[in-house]
Amino acid sequence: MNIHIQARGFPLTEGLREHVARRLQFALGWADDRLRQVSVRLSDENGPRGGEDKRCRIRIAFPGGPSAVIEDTEADLYVAIDRAADRAGRSVTRRLERQRDYRHGASPPFALVDSVAPPLH
Repeated sequence: MNIHIQARGFPLTEGLREHVARRLQFALGWADDRLRQVSVRLSDENGPRGGEDKRCRIRIAFPGGPSAVIEDTEADLYVAIDRAADRAGRSVTRRLERQRDYRHGASPPFALVDSVAPPLH
């Protein structure tokens, strides 16, 4: 999986990089061959002032289709990463299921029943 990670407002440590890669591999590894690229931007919006301002933004590029963007903001950056990765996994699952259903022709929402006309006398 091609993962590009950026940090804004703080240094990107090797431990943080490994955490992001591990969480995304867990959430998206099954769909690796169906994704073009995954970009992650980590940021601290308020800097040293603190608060719920650690943001994880994940952009998933699909071949031949629009990208999906998932964001989460928390007081703890690791929590923001975990939550965004989980949501990214669910989003990719929904997107790929929709594509599969569209290609294979989705089944009708109700069962069609053949009606038999009574014999004419």
